[in-house]
Amino acid sequence: MTSDLPLAGITVVELGDSASAPFAGKILAELGAQVWKVERPSGDSSRGWGPSMWQGSGAAFHALNRGKYCVRIDIKDQDQLADLHELIASRADVFIHNLRPGSAAKYGLDADSLRVTKPELIYSEIGAFGHTGPMNTLPGYDPLMQAFSGIMSITGEEGQAPVRAGVSIVDFGTGMWAVIGILAALLRRQLKHCGATVNSSLLETAMAWMSVGVANYTADGEIGGRHGSGVAFIVPHRAYAAADGHLVVSCANDGLFARLSEVLGHPEWALDDRFATNSGRLRNRDEIDRLIGERIATETREHWQQILQSAGIPVAPTQTTAEIVEHEQIRSLAILGKPSEEEIAVVGLPLSFDGKRPPPLHSARDIGADNDCLRQVIRTES
Repeated sequence: MTSDLPLAGITVVELGDSASAPFAGKILAELGAQVWKVERPSGDSSRGWGPSMWQGSGAAFHALNRGKYCVRIDIKDQDQLADLHELIASRADVFIHNLRPGSAAKYGLDADSLRVTKPELIYSEIGAFGHTGPMNTLPGYDPLMQAFSGIMSITGEEGQAPVRAGVSIVDFGTGMWAVIGILAALLRRQLKHCGATVNSSLLETAMAWMSVGVANYTADGEIGGRHGSGVAFIVPHRAYAAADGHLVVSCANDGLFARLSEVLGHPEWALDDRFATNSGRLRNRDEIDRLIGERIATETREHWQQILQSAGIPVAPTQTTAEIVEHEQIRSLAILGKPSEEEIAVVGLPLSFDGKRPPPLHSARDIGADNDCLRQVIRTES
């Protein structure tokens, strides 16, 4: 099926480390591109991320780097740097990197230098604070951007310490934005036969996640706050404690709230001026949450899930990783895959083409596993 995937025939060189750039490369590989992952001699940082390890590398590395050719290149070594330049010049349609600002130019890996020999190259540069501005040379990581952008100011429980989202939403989101830009640039190249520089950054991605919060602030000057599992602008829309765990109940409009009130045995709530509309429920959030919570606490998650789903009310239990991995819905979607029974399962591409999800890619390779293949490619091209 690989030859039928949308990016079959496209070659990507990824000089990426940690999460954002490798995640972009992984997406492109799953879309059918041939991806050459270039690692420094000590390897990608995520190879050492624990505590979960697989075949000598962090499980995170395997999640982000399957399906790629892995080559070890020390760009400080002139001969090895020349090999990288030759690979880009001879094979690459796309070059991705997340080097610190200024580093790429030092090694002739900036867009202007590479386009001297390859004017139609798609050049994707992933930064921390962005490609311009007074902070553009500073390094950055996902937690820093969740803090700097304001995401942490609206995450967690009111009155408690700032909380980072449990997954790397900024890293992964930046990888996705890079891919969106790359795909748009590839389409433009096909139409206009020109290259492009695609700039994305952790901070800009974090600001995109803050789109609604920023709009709310510019509308009324309110900075927002923390609502735990809930949100600032809809009630009820949060987790409630059942007898054996938590489940999230979401009523995004007044009709759903009236239905919820009926199902919970309190139709009078929907007639109460305090709760009849979302604006009223926002003003009386603590009281309606207390009433709903007291009712939910009387039965199990499964009990409420069955009843609320039957009534057409959006509901979901809060699950552990173990629970979601074993869930029948995840199995039906076949989004977890592995190329062989000896491998660990990882999450595949969250897309299907003509009803078919791209197949699991080969497992992530050891550092420099494909250096011999690289030399053969370079010899063939030269």
